Amino acid sequence: MTQRWRVGVDSGGTFTDVCLFDEEQGRVEVWKVPSTPDDPSRGIAQGVEEGLRRVAPDAGDKPASVVAYFGHGTTVATNALIQHRGVKTGLVTTEGFRDLLEIGRQKRPDLYDIQADKPPTLVPRDLRLEVPERVLHTGDVATALDEEAVRAAARRLKAAGVKAVAVSFLYGFVRPDHEKRALAILREELPDAFLSAGHEIAPEFREFERLSTVVLNAYLGPVMAGYIERLKQRLEALGLATAPHLTQSNGGVIGFATAAAMPVRTVLSGPSTGVVGAQAIGRAAGMPDLITFDMGGTSTDVALLQDGQCKLASEATVHGYPIKAPMLDIHTVGAGGGSIAHIDAGGLLKVGPRSCGADPGPVCYDRGNREPAVTDANVVLQTLNPEHLLGGRMPIRRELAVDAVQGLADRLGLGLMETAQGILSVVTANMARAIRVISVQRGHDPRHYTLMAFGGAGPLHAARLARELDMRCVLVPANPGILCAMGLLLTDLRADFAVTRLLPAKDSAATELAEGFAALTAQAERWFEQEGIAPADRRLSRTVDMRYHGQNYELGIAYEGATMATLLSRFAEAHRQRYGFATDEDPVEIVTLRLEANGVVRKAELKTHPEAGPDASGAIATHRDVWLAETKGFAATPIYARERLRPGHRFAGPAIVEQMDATTLVPPGMTARVDRWLNLILEAA
Repeated sequence: MTQRWRVGVDSGGTFTDVCLFDEEQGRVEVWKVPSTPDDPSRGIAQGVEEGLRRVAPDAGDKPASVVAYFGHGTTVATNALIQHRGVKTGLVTTEGFRDLLEIGRQKRPDLYDIQADKPPTLVPRDLRLEVPERVLHTGDVATALDEEAVRAAARRLKAAGVKAVAVSFLYGFVRPDHEKRALAILREELPDAFLSAGHEIAPEFREFERLSTVVLNAYLGPVMAGYIERLKQRLEALGLATAPHLTQSNGGVIGFATAAAMPVRTVLSGPSTGVVGAQAIGRAAGMPDLITFDMGGTSTDVALLQDGQCKLASEATVHGYPIKAPMLDIHTVGAGGGSIAHIDAGGLLKVGPRSCGADPGPVCYDRGNREPAVTDANVVLQTLNPEHLLGGRMPIRRELAVDAVQGLADRLGLGLMETAQGILSVVTANMARAIRVISVQRGHDPRHYTLMAFGGAGPLHAARLARELDMRCVLVPANPGILCAMGLLLTDLRADFAVTRLLPAKDSAATELAEGFAALTAQAERWFEQEGIAPADRRLSRTVDMRYHGQNYELGIAYEGATMATLLSRFAEAHRQRYGFATDEDPVEIVTLRLEANGVVRKAELKTHPEAGPDASGAIATHRDVWLAETKGFAATPIYARERLRPGHRFAGPAIVEQMDATTLVPPGMTARVDRWLNLILEAA
């Protein structure tokens, strides 16, 4: 029987990770190659081809012909936004509102920083054009759309050479007729431009956030479309016959065509699937309450999972730009293996957010960089293999890392090892702050959670981070370096639909609630048909955003099986959890109805393995002198080969566990054991 493989690929800033799952035997194989920032599709094609040739050598000159499913997580949209590499974009909006995009909410990014700058406005003022039209909040038309003004605006934008146009009218989410007609005119006048409208991208209230979202979608659209087309061609050249999918920020996957039309929904494409993978592994291991710690080469992403689920945020600010789109509640900080250590104007040691990325990479890669990074500090301390990475495929030059860190040490007046350890201590403090944002600041005690470490650098720093937060347990999955890629094989097709309905939370609103959800269900059914999802594989989940009258922020409340009294009770409980109080005196409002549509697909299976007893000595591959902060000196440390560790094995720190995709440090005072799913569990002794 011909092998059929399900393939997940996560393209990060430093490495491209490939996870391959054999549908017949349930076998999981992994592969990792350096990313190619100039064209990520090239690194993806290389990783897929190399990985498939290892596991399916009989596939011939079309290795992807054995692929039954292909899923992909990408940072293309995120990087284009960070680096402001989107296209020249125009905006057509309601008369009197051209400056809304720049005015925003009149809030400074940092309240007490008088030097703080707002991010650049993505559409300059001369390309923000107004047209007469006005729909009231009731849906009534106060001023009809001036179609000649739209046509004149389109011709002016065409003459300016724009590649994309956003359309957002004041109450387009209530009555989209004007936006639809404006789109039709723009298509006639600018047939080659990428067009994006508010009622299609973010059909919700709050005019600035909706406008920001649709502008971002237009700004990123041609970039994502070009990337997807290049990747599609490379995959077809490898023989891929199945329809490829791309991850959304909400943790689900969509087809390439939908992703090209809605790139704003992919800005957290990469890290979202790591959280999906963590959900599945945590539930299987009996640890549903997790704080995920995904440390890669450029950044660290953290999220909180309660009862096995990560909450979904309906709005977030990504690199200074508000986005009103469903996304997993993930917090990102610029701290990764490639984060550069430097001395600030006050003479203090700082780490990040600037990163050396995949090219040139840390100093020890010997590709021209001379500024020490977090990876260099680990190589100096020899917590990271001082000779090679990726199972021997990537050589490491420790002497270059020593010289770079020594230069920093001389300026600080410290020793070499103290400076290297100082770099790790600073980056650990940065990551601890990120975790406190999603836990302590939201009413959760991190001591009651397990820290799940993944990403190429996560397991190396997890134990020290857990100690910083007084957490007693760390879970390192079997393949931590490629968990984001594996998460692509553990997720379903997914789409989210929303409609704003400002209603009092009273029984009298029941009819409007039912009508609103019926309209959303009809949209979901059309999406199911478009994606070819069988009726038996369709799942719907409903929530409502609720708030006290006069509040500016809402809480998402589960709607399934709820009476109005149940909704009010759930809202009070959620409000008490988030803000520390709830009141029966203030009236409650329903603001937005949301529907999550899932198309269930076949997923990779997490298999258990037989017990092998507690003796782990057979898994020791070698010993290495490692400088440890706990002993302030080098100690001969056993190096365990991860592939030899079996369920039941136990050992105490100090120890290091090496595998192709990651390295795990078990410091003194902690013990490690292997569970039935081959997860490595680190616990305070």
